[in-house]
Amino acid sequence: MTAGLPYVVWMAPTSWDGIPGTDRPLAMALTRYARVLWVDPPVSPVTPARLRGEVSGGLLPALTGIDERITRLTPVALPGLTRPGIRTTTAPLVRAQVRWALRKRGIRPFAVVAGYLEDLLGRWGDAVNVIYSTDDHVAGAELMGLSADRIRAQERLAAAHADVVVVVSPHLAGHWAALGSAPPVLIPNGSFPAYAGGVSPAPVISDMPAPVVGLIGQLTQRIDLSMLIAVADAGYSLLLVGPYDPRWEREGFAALTARPNVRYAGRVPAEAVPSYLASIDVGLIPYSASAFNLASFPMKTLEYFSAGLPVVSADLPGSRWLRDSLAGFDAAHADQLMALTSDPSEFVAAVRRLAGAPGSQAGPRERPAPGAEPARSAAARAFADQHSWPRRADAFAAAIGLPAASPAHPAARAGR
Repeated sequence: MTAGLPYVVWMAPTSWDGIPGTDRPLAMALTRYARVLWVDPPVSPVTPARLRGEVSGGLLPALTGIDERITRLTPVALPGLTRPGIRTTTAPLVRAQVRWALRKRGIRPFAVVAGYLEDLLGRWGDAVNVIYSTDDHVAGAELMGLSADRIRAQERLAAAHADVVVVVSPHLAGHWAALGSAPPVLIPNGSFPAYAGGVSPAPVISDMPAPVVGLIGQLTQRIDLSMLIAVADAGYSLLLVGPYDPRWEREGFAALTARPNVRYAGRVPAEAVPSYLASIDVGLIPYSASAFNLASFPMKTLEYFSAGLPVVSADLPGSRWLRDSLAGFDAAHADQLMALTSDPSEFVAAVRRLAGAPGSQAGPRERPAPGAEPARSAAARAFADQHSWPRRADAFAAAIGLPAASPAHPAARAGR
């Protein structure tokens, strides 16, 4: 089945068994077109086991098969691999170990994709060199504890070597164009179906008064806490699900989650997320208007839509692009499915418009009977399908010049 398929080397910003992010689902969907050599970020012999995932420690790189179309390489670098001085050795070591894996597997790559900023491109013969940019790392340097000057230098180097630049938001397109890169190709984030077969599971939360509004995702400095406080102040049941970064609003977050109408579920396994999505009536995107967020494309919005949920979001360029796309796809339901807001009062007003008043439903929300899904929910799912990861992979393959797709691979259709 895989004979003759080209190979794409994907230099990923996160390990295969880490938080999926955007690179992993796109690489999975791309397996309809190519086999993928997934390259984890490098680890060192002293990297803690919790950061290595399923890869055991050692002095040698690990090359393992995920399935017949995806191979995983975990490179090894020197201890202190991100520290000044030592970090100059890291990219050369990664490149050398990728070449070792290519020789071992007899691979001549069709394309090399860099999902993060290191000296990784321009050294692979006639392979297509691709930047896959999902964030404004200069804007997020302080957030991530990195040097903005060093990131700027890395961007200039990457732009000089890249044949193709793929970005997830209009802001990032302008950012890379200003660096003199190849003309950026806009391919926003996508989604997989939230529920297998389109049928929602039983809600895991059933004792909160409806309507329930929820935020399911990472709870970090990207979020405007005042928007969540305003929702709780208005009397809504507020469900928060996801890992919490203790550097963000420690006292404010503790006070919010102590309220009787707020439930914090913490980090949950990926397979449990559908049951939490089934527990809410409106999904929230309460991002602040930081420079980092202005360049983002909130993937969570499409996940809410794929679960049949309306969305209240901060007014960010990526969200505005998606709202315009929604209006073009289904003008009749666009106002019922997505609201863009600029401050806490607008945020609460939008929640009220899409969910109804607090306590307007007697008891917890009831699941619709099979075949009786509201038209708004059906429209949300249909829109999410137009922005699925397989469709994003189609656009990505076209952007880098991959030949026509082969028969669909199970990994390209998997949800999580």
